[in-house]
Order: sequence, then structure tokens, then C-alpha cells
Amino acid sequence: MAVLCDTQIRELISIEPFEDAVKRPGRISYGVSSYGYDVRVGGRFKIFTPVPASGGAAIVDPKLFTDDFMVEVDLDGTGADHIIIPPNSFALCETVETFTIPRDVLVLCVGKSTYARCGLIVNVTPLEPEWRGKVTLEISNTTPLPARVYANEGIAQLVFLKADRVCAMSYADKQGKYQDQGGLTLPKVD
Repeated sequence: MAVLCDTQIRELISIEPFEDAVKRPGRISYGVSSYGYDVRVGGRFKIFTPVPASGGAAIVDPKLFTDDFMVEVDLDGTGADHIIIPPNSFALCETVETFTIPRDVLVLCVGKSTYARCGLIVNVTPLEPEWRGKVTLEISNTTPLPARVYANEGIAQLVFLKADRVCAMSYADKQGKYQDQGGLTLPKVD
């Protein structure tokens, strides 16, 4: 496998909207970089709350996860530019960008150092060959204080690994459950 450089990313990966790497004073960077692409977090979030809306004790279960644990915040059209993640909590969000991954590429995601240095960790599972859609991101606030996350600014970097051969079974072939997601998607179990 080889890491794709900026010109290869432009040629091989479908990213809409695509942004160049330019200085944006006062903003957390985003767009194509030397060997990756810095994605932006969109304006729609689901922030984890420790008590479900229905009340009572609960257990976080990936097989039975519901919106009861989340408070939805949509900044689009509000004029607000950030959300606050409570201490020791997390938020789910979506990228501004939509991706179409080629059959011979695997994508890994790492958090941006600006947020990591503040105790905010971004987690995304790999984007498999032929995966399509907006990426659902998880941002964990590991600190004992509330943390601010800015919408429409950089949040994480995607690194594209090009294989020497095309895979035998792609995400599209196995009809993955998160294929063509239009945005923020909660956990599913088929």
C-alpha cells in the first residue's frame, strides 16, 4: 500500500465540496494537504447525555442505542458557529464533505492536533473500498471541563492508502449498513 499525495487525491477520490489548502486566518485548517484531506465538521450534532429522555437508569448498548441518549443541535441557519460538549462526554456529527472511495483505496482518519491538544479526540472507523457518503464522526471530550467545537472548520484528517491490487470484496459488494449515509447516523446492527 502507498499513501496518496495531494495530486493523487484530486485525481482519484471524489470529495464534494473539494477545498484547496489555503490559509484561513482565525479558522481551524481544512482542505487537501500534502498526504491527506482535512475534513470539516458540519453544523448538525447529537450530544450524548448521561440520562435518557425517558428517565431511569440505562446502559449504553450498541445493539439497542436510541436517540434517547442524545440531544440534537442543528446550527445551520442559526448564526451560531460552535457547540459545547459537556465534560467527559461526546458528540456525534457529520462531515461537510461527501466521499466516494475507489475500490483500491482504504481511508484512515486521525484527529487534528489543534483539538487533540485540548483533550478532544476524534474517532472514525476506516472507510472501506467503495464506501460512499458523509462521514459520521465521534468527538470525545476527555477533559473535566466543557469543550467548544467549531462548525464548518477542520476537525480531522483523512489519510488515503492505495492498494497494490483491487480488493476481492468491497463495502459496496457486501452492501454495508452505512453505505450512502446522507449524514449523521446512529449505530445500527443488522
